[in-house]
Amino acid sequence: MPEFNALALFLVIALFLLWKLDFAATILTLKNLKPELPDEFDGIWNDEKYRKAQTYEKAQSQFSIISSITSLGILLTFWFLGGFGWIDSFTQSLNFSPVPTGLLFIAIAYVGSYLLSLPFSIYNTFVLEEKFGFNKTTPKTFLIDQIKSLILTAILGGAILALILWIFESVPNAWIWAWISFTIILLLLQYLIPTVFLPLFNKFTPLEDGELKTEVFRMAEQCEFPLTEISIMDGSKRSTKSNAFFTGFGKNKKIALYDTLIEKHTTPELVGVLAHEIGHFKKKHIVQTLILTIVQFAIIFFLLGYATTPESTFGSALYNAFGIQSASVAPGLVLFMIVFKPVSYLLSIGMSIFSRKNEFEADEYATRAQNTPNHLIDALKKLSANNLSNLTPHPLEVFLHHSHPPVLTRIKAMRKISL
Repeated sequence: MPEFNALALFLVIALFLLWKLDFAATILTLKNLKPELPDEFDGIWNDEKYRKAQTYEKAQSQFSIISSITSLGILLTFWFLGGFGWIDSFTQSLNFSPVPTGLLFIAIAYVGSYLLSLPFSIYNTFVLEEKFGFNKTTPKTFLIDQIKSLILTAILGGAILALILWIFESVPNAWIWAWISFTIILLLLQYLIPTVFLPLFNKFTPLEDGELKTEVFRMAEQCEFPLTEISIMDGSKRSTKSNAFFTGFGKNKKIALYDTLIEKHTTPELVGVLAHEIGHFKKKHIVQTLILTIVQFAIIFFLLGYATTPESTFGSALYNAFGIQSASVAPGLVLFMIVFKPVSYLLSIGMSIFSRKNEFEADEYATRAQNTPNHLIDALKKLSANNLSNLTPHPLEVFLHHSHPPVLTRIKAMRKISL
């Protein structure tokens, strides 16, 4: 059974405080909902849509609170009843070699977590999103997506985990080699995700010749951006929400536009959105974020070296806290992800602050590239209306979780740019 030592006490308190912090941010955001539509959005929003957006925010908040309480409760119950120790005893009893034993331990923990989260995913898709007119996912599409995701996780995730486990089981200074290996894989995935993995879930069709294609390439040329391809993604297959993104590195940049985005925006607005994304590349935000991510993983793997060593002070306390009797690496890897959550939470706040700064810079770049803020502003207004965005989130909620500044804040900042 688990030993309720100092590490266990710290983790229980930390998890509870993080939940309370999220709960407080959610409640403050709900209290911060304004009854009247901000004047800035007149003409694109209307009172009916504004009320619907606030109802959507309340429904999302209630769902978030219930799901977080349930997840935390299940984790603590499973932990205190010795669930992790049971998984460890079961996998060790099969007498496999260390790497297959570790993979089986992680697989059982993952499948258990997946099955617990599946009802929430189904409810969110087919009840919550359906109620507000967003969902276009059919049960067949949902099922196929789940199967594809599980297969990819088993093949790709299994291969990566097998490598990490082997390194920690066999190689001196394992954390360094694990970090280097993971970094190489991470960089490789930057190329494989848009060309191999995304097409498994969505259809990408080249944008036909016309005004939009001409204006996008004109903007790319003006910004000295090496654009090679523009594709339309069938986002409407799953949702009415809109988005756009860039993929590719070096001199091979590709743009993907949701079909729902093209349907609802003018050409200047779409060019404004793409100019904003070009701004992220020109300001080196993508590279900076990648470097920060690699540095974060260096810290994670360094600490993981202690967590997966049962003989170390930290490793011993960790294994005892969760009732793990074996000296295998895999339990330490899984448990470390739980223990690391408070630190990860703080790191995510820092990354969100960095991301919001980058959004302001990309907005300014797009404003100067088009010599007006109006096109991007109109696009943001329409996007917020289409996605029923909360126009008045509480500052604490923004600070903790938002990678983008509130729409109204971004609009005000763009209007202050001198051209």
